[in-house]
Amino acid sequence: MRQRAARDQQRLDSGAVTSPKDLENLQREIVSLAKRQGALEDVVLEVMERRESAQERARELTGRVESVQAKLADAVTRHDAAVSGLDAEVTAATKEREVVAAAVPADLLKLYEKLRVQQGGVGAAALYQRRCEGCRLELNITEVNEVRAAPADEVLRCENCRRILIRTPDSGL
Repeated sequence: MRQRAARDQQRLDSGAVTSPKDLENLQREIVSLAKRQGALEDVVLEVMERRESAQERARELTGRVESVQAKLADAVTRHDAAVSGLDAEVTAATKEREVVAAAVPADLLKLYEKLRVQQGGVGAAALYQRRCEGCRLELNITEVNEVRAAPADEVLRCENCRRILIRTPDSGL
């Protein structure tokens, strides 16, 4: 457009166009080209501003993505460490359970395993302040007296949930 406007201005200035009508048309075209050029320059400026804004937003979002990726990597590392720790605890507990299970009479271990399957993984529960920690119900006075009277090596069961009761110094007897 600039070249065309310059060429038209040169024709106008050279005096090659003598017809008043052609001169008037040429002047209108130069003015029209100048307006179009101004409008196009405004559009170009607007596009450049939008581009700069978009680039800035892209840099900001890239920074956010990097931050989130760093947090994710940290979380994955902590998760993996926690899982490793839990795996080690499970292994230790399994070994400890095997040692303890070897010392328990076979019929009691069989009963415990049966109850554990029936009760969702807990076959024995502590008796704490006259309450079965398996079902969280307090034993009535008759049951408490039976537990008090029972020998220390007798296997006792909760009347409510049927779990094996483990007597401790905190049993409230």
